[in-house]
Amino acid sequence: PTGIKTRPPSRSHPPRDSSRSSFTRAGERPALRKSSSRSSAAPHAFEFKIKKDSSSSKIEKPSLKNKVLTEAPTKETVRLNRFIASAGVAARRKADELISRGKVTVNGKIVKELGVQVNPNTDHVTVDGKTISMKTKFVYLLLNKPKDAISTVKDETDRNTVMNYVNTRERVYPIGRLDRNTTGVLFLTNDGDLTARLTHPKYNIEREYHVTLDKPLNKVDAQKIAEGGVDLGEGDISSSVHVAFAHDDPKDVYVVIREGKYHEVRRLFEAFHYDVRKLDRTMFAGITHRGMKRGESRVLTPKEIRDLKKIVGLDAGSKFDF
Repeated sequence: PTGIKTRPPSRSHPPRDSSRSSFTRAGERPALRKSSSRSSAAPHAFEFKIKKDSSSSKIEKPSLKNKVLTEAPTKETVRLNRFIASAGVAARRKADELISRGKVTVNGKIVKELGVQVNPNTDHVTVDGKTISMKTKFVYLLLNKPKDAISTVKDETDRNTVMNYVNTRERVYPIGRLDRNTTGVLFLTNDGDLTARLTHPKYNIEREYHVTLDKPLNKVDAQKIAEGGVDLGEGDISSSVHVAFAHDDPKDVYVVIREGKYHEVRRLFEAFHYDVRKLDRTMFAGITHRGMKRGESRVLTPKEIRDLKKIVGLDAGSKFDF
């Protein structure tokens, strides 16, 4: 349609107020899609708007320059004095004194020798008869996932995984999954509580996808997709979603979903006989990959972590030392 304004690039923003509707009434000139909210229950979330492409450059193979180098690679064992210090019992020098005085046991045996190595995951350590454990350092990473990378920690057939694009001392894992051919925003963390809540349907976390189709999306199909109720097969029925055209090209659309069913976006368009040629997740929970190259990762900022935890009702200070 003529006179359509260009939607400004996506920005990280807090959760939207779901009480406002986002559809355009008949005869009205479409307005810019603002960073305020879309209604998750809106029956007509279809929009005729143009959005600038914020996708990143060509896919790059894994390289050190694109990795997050937070600390040295993980070792299976650590020195006993470091284990004690990490548990918050005492500084390393004081921990050595405790060891020398026979106050420390490992797997039931008193250890007085300095420099002993212990495995934080398997060894049982006590100080003055009290069991201790290392405090976990929580890590929150954002990866602009490239194509042909598997969203898993380890692949049995030695295929390229998302772990090749990050390097951190802590053992992290992806929050949710993007299939092999899907690119874009992917979080990795060792915070199980945050992972569980960001992937749980009841929190209605927004996920925005840039979809490139094999043929133009007609307005009738777009309206049906936006309204929801589409049979995706295997007993799954789609909810209402937010749809917007991009670049004046009806083969280029943006879709915002809240549930995250298995391959939901691809199945949604396949139900109307469209083939998804490219799929890029441009936003997850208000955080985008804007300014990042494919295969590049970074540590989330304290504000981004606070915002994520606020969305799902977690205490921002309980697990993250700002």
